[in-house]
Amino acid sequence: MSATVFALGFSNWKRRTLKSCFPGQTVRFVDDWSALPDGAVLVVWGMRDVRACPIRLQQVIRVEDGFLRSVGLGADLIRPLSWVLDTKGMYYNAQQVSDLETLLNQAEISADLLARAGDLHRRILAAGLTKYNVGAGVWSRPADVEQVILVPGQVESDASLVFGASGIRHNMALLQAVRAAHPQAWLVYKPHPDVVAGLRAVGQDESLAGQWCDEILHDVPMGSILPQVDEVHVLTSLTGFEALLRGKRVVCYGQPFYSGWGLTQDQMFNVRRTRVLSLEQLIACCLILYPRYFSRDSRHSATPEQALDTLQHWQQQRAGPQWLRQGWRFILRNVVGVR
Repeated sequence: MSATVFALGFSNWKRRTLKSCFPGQTVRFVDDWSALPDGAVLVVWGMRDVRACPIRLQQVIRVEDGFLRSVGLGADLIRPLSWVLDTKGMYYNAQQVSDLETLLNQAEISADLLARAGDLHRRILAAGLTKYNVGAGVWSRPADVEQVILVPGQVESDASLVFGASGIRHNMALLQAVRAAHPQAWLVYKPHPDVVAGLRAVGQDESLAGQWCDEILHDVPMGSILPQVDEVHVLTSLTGFEALLRGKRVVCYGQPFYSGWGLTQDQMFNVRRTRVLSLEQLIACCLILYPRYFSRDSRHSATPEQALDTLQHWQQQRAGPQWLRQGWRFILRNVVGVR
């Protein structure tokens, strides 16, 4: 283990959380390649391209948000309760192996770990938890409708589409494909919450969504939508994983991390994913073995169970003036420059 790791290009608000990921090690924050010594252990956010690095690197560690993150959006600079660190690739990059894919292919999952995953699963369902836990609206499944399909939108510049979707890559193309395959179904489209909040760009032709779906939901919590639908059709959205937790049929048009293990209906095949998993095995790897969890102030590590406790308590406290949140988003867009 290297005594020092070098973190390239991390904004100030992420630095406390990153330090919590490397207990007992020194984290040095740098802004350009010139500050790196030969043989450095380099930490970067997401799929940042490191090919331009002029020196030999000992290791590259990539960091991203975890799957049970917060009550509020990362684009709103809400502190995370979970991150993932990957030394091989990144969970949403289907073009190469990742630490998560290795776990899913190879991990020996004990009976105790399976039981723990089952308990975690039941708690998530009982609390209605998802990644961001946002939305205040209410929605009910239409009466006398035989089949309801949810199509979640994604941020179209998102790296998971670049690295995980080699065919359809636009929300409206997905929506059109689902409509063509299910002309009689009630199609519900839910734009990505970052787009709804104005913190990320609207997707290509997204204003035309009403031409191919029956209903568009904006401010309804995903945790209250999923139990009411029959199927979820995704490109690479995490909503597909959240739908599997709720026993829904999930159709994947890209290659998200949870596809290829015998639990989803896949339009694309990944030759590296050779194992058939149970849902509890998937949960054990994705929610227990792979992520790092933190206290709400990011100063201390936590267990998945402690993170769930925090999320539930956080949900109870989250109500606040809408004008305050909108004001904060105005500052993010026009002063800080978050897009």
